[in-house]
Amino acid sequence: MVYLALLLGFAMLVAGGDGFVRGSVALARRLGVSPMLIGLTLVGFGTSAPELVTSVQAALKGSPGIAVGNVVGSNIANVLLILGTAALLHPIATRPAGFRRDGSVVVAAALACAGVVVLGEAGRFAGGALVLALVAYLVLTYRHETRAPDAAGDVYTEEAEAVPALAGRPWLAGLVTLAGLALVLGGAHVLVDAASDLARLAGVSEAVVGVSVVAIGTSLPELVTAVTAALRGHPDVAFGNVVGSNIVNVLGILGATALVQPLAVPPEIARVDIWVMLAATALLVAVTVTGARITRPEGAGLLVLYAGYMGWLVAGGV
Repeated sequence: MVYLALLLGFAMLVAGGDGFVRGSVALARRLGVSPMLIGLTLVGFGTSAPELVTSVQAALKGSPGIAVGNVVGSNIANVLLILGTAALLHPIATRPAGFRRDGSVVVAAALACAGVVVLGEAGRFAGGALVLALVAYLVLTYRHETRAPDAAGDVYTEEAEAVPALAGRPWLAGLVTLAGLALVLGGAHVLVDAASDLARLAGVSEAVVGVSVVAIGTSLPELVTAVTAALRGHPDVAFGNVVGSNIVNVLGILGATALVQPLAVPPEIARVDIWVMLAATALLVAVTVTGARITRPEGAGLLVLYAGYMGWLVAGGV
């Protein structure tokens, strides 16, 4: 029953995340919102909605290992699993000049996350600082792109244009948005309960389940987006989504979760997982600034690294 509950939670998160993104983007288009702003905000936040709701619910239920592990594990999965899968399906052309701004923010967010984890506590002060940093990033990015558009802004526009159109009247888009949000809320509830039960039955910590099973489950919307974009010949959309998601996961999700419910970070995450996340972030920067694209062999290498990390967790390396 635990595994069935996990699968149900995953399915609800994927369907809900897709419905929320498609509905909210359709509404924004009808309101005349620019594609760049849609990609910068709605697409990034929409695909990260499962991570947000899951971490908040886990924190409120007294499962900080799942809440923090979900953020750290999702950032690891975004780079090694999702970007690796997209590159394996279709080489990803990178834009080192356009990545310069967002890449620096990704690195800063990863270091901020590491600081919180090493200190062992994510309090409301730290949460508020992270959320304010995200707001500042969004405002400054939007102002820069409206005044002097560059390659980084093109990625946001492409992300918005990659969202399938939703036919019908505005009320239908609103209904799809609300239905998607309801599925995400319900799926997160089911997933958190099932993850706690799985940790107890398997005799492992909730942090291990958080960085592995939960993180993969909440990252499924990004994985679906990446695979779809790669198969359609637009893998750069997958790349932009990974970068944006990693920023939102730390500044938005960890920040908002800590604001709602201060978290004591499990020590096992500080011992290994946060360093894996930092290494994955360094790889993301390295493959971007050292070449014109992420090739299939490099994508396969990222997947091998992720498989090794998962194997280490399964073998009990805590």
